[in-house]
Formats: sequence, structure tokens, C-alpha cells
Amino acid sequence: MLKKYLLLSLVSGLLFVSCSSNKSSKNALSGTIKIDGSSTVYPITEAVAEQYRSVQPDVRVTAGSSGSGAGFKKFARGETDISDASRAITDEETQACHENGIQFKELKVALDGIAIVVNPNNDWIDDISVAQLKKIWQPDSKVKTWSDIDSSWPDQEIHLFGPNTAHGTYDFFTEEIMGESGASRSDYNSVSDYNVAVQGISTDKYALGYFGLAYYEENMSKLKLLGVIDNGGDPVKPSTETVSSGTYTPLSRPLFIYVSKKAAQRKEVQSFVNFYLTNADSLAKAVGYVQMPQSAYDTQQQKFKDFYTQAESK
Repeated sequence: MLKKYLLLSLVSGLLFVSCSSNKSSKNALSGTIKIDGSSTVYPITEAVAEQYRSVQPDVRVTAGSSGSGAGFKKFARGETDISDASRAITDEETQACHENGIQFKELKVALDGIAIVVNPNNDWIDDISVAQLKKIWQPDSKVKTWSDIDSSWPDQEIHLFGPNTAHGTYDFFTEEIMGESGASRSDYNSVSDYNVAVQGISTDKYALGYFGLAYYEENMSKLKLLGVIDNGGDPVKPSTETVSSGTYTPLSRPLFIYVSKKAAQRKEVQSFVNFYLTNADSLAKAVGYVQMPQSAYDTQQQKFKDFYTQAESK
């Protein structure tokens, strides 16, 4: 799944890897960096890790994709150095970190949009409103068939696919559509692996689901992307342009990594995170996400530098 994007990134990133490699030969590092969290952010992190291995081959970077919520639990227990997240950390998760002496820095690495998709053979819908999404996904929803949403649509059972509760995509979607994180019907095909949702929707004419834009772009020949209508406006589909400009509302979002203060004191972690922020713009695009403006990456790098410099001085 990821390899075709990594191939592209390896070609496009040849110059910066070459430059970085020359530098790394004089500054070889070693150690292990443990990362887990959002499966949405995972493709970017894994692409960065793949590139970084060619620069610092003696640094072992392991990346998991258990979901934002599950990742934060591991992070709060001190089991990981970096936590990928497709949403901001909650007050409860922050408290869990503080109780265990885990201080951290939040860093934005890219932008993303949540894609609403159906089967390509679905010929009765091209767009969907935020109000309709709420009607479908709200707790105790009465929607059972497509005609329950719109009487002109087929009187056929609607088969729903979405992330499970461990995913930041679930938290973000429910927050934006329902106005409350975690507020969702439970009688749907809840997946931990978005590829399962892709497979289910691509083989079921009456299916509908949601996940990160990159998963749609990897499988666009198997899926149909819907435009989203917000506040009575025109339908807008997620794309690099609409996510970057903020016109795809309300389902655009930033993506994050969280770095623990203890980990940030290690030279290999400093090197990896700086490498991540230096190359996130090109690698985010290569794996199907939306890069931030260069000024935003500069700001994140300065935030991280201030963070680990402060940590080293104590």
C-alpha cells in the first residue's frame, strides 16, 4: 500500500537524502525510537522513518498504528517516545501523562481531510450535507435504509463503515458532525484497519463510510468520493487545494506528533524529529496528505528546538 508512495518520495527526496547522508557520515547516531498512535498519521511517519534509515542506519525507528487514543495510552505510560495523532490530545490524556511525569511537545506535521465515500456503482448520490451525516451517524439513529435519508433514494439497507473508537478520525468526525467527541451510533462496521473499510465499501453497492483522504486517494478506482455541503453552501470535495485553503469544512484537520521531554533529550530523537519536520512537506504530499506552508514548518522546528534546548539545560 505504502510502497508506491515511498518510491515516489525516494525519487523526489534524493537530493535532501544525499545532503543529509553526507552530514550523517560525520555525525553517526544509534539507538531506538519507538512511535505508535494514529493510523492516519502512520503513512507519513513510516515514510519519514524509511528515509531516515538511509541517513542514520544505526538508529532503529519502529512505528505502530494502534490509533490516536491507544497511542496516547502507551505514550502516557512511557512506552513510546513519539505519539502520532490525528487529533489534539485531550485533557484526560494530558492528565494521565502528567501523573506519570511525562512532559511533551505537540508538533503539527501536515493537514488532512476526512473523505466520505460510497461504492462506485452508487448512482443516486454525489453529495451529502452535514445535516444528513448527523442524521445517519448520531447515537440511536433511526436511519436503516437509504430512503430514510432521502425518500427518492433506494429503499435498501445502508451498510456503514467507519473507524473504531481508538482512532482519532472517529473522535474528530464525531466532534465536528455531532458536536461531541465520541457521540456516534454503534451499529456499524467498526474497523481498526481502514483497508478493511475500503474493501467493504468497494464490494457493496449500498455501503457508505468515512476515513482519511489518503486512503481514498490510494483506492480511488474502487471508491466514489462525495462532496460535503456545509451550512447550505455548495458541495466541496476534499483535495489538496480545498484542505489547504480551508474551504473543505468542517472535515479538514491538522495532523500531529507528540514528543516526550525525556526522549527529546536524546540526540537520535532530536535528529529524527528535525529530519521529520524538514522533510514533512514533500513526504506528506508523497503519501497523499496536504503539506503546510513552509513558514508553519519553520515554526514547528523552532518550537521543538526550544523544547529540547530547555530540557537539556535542566
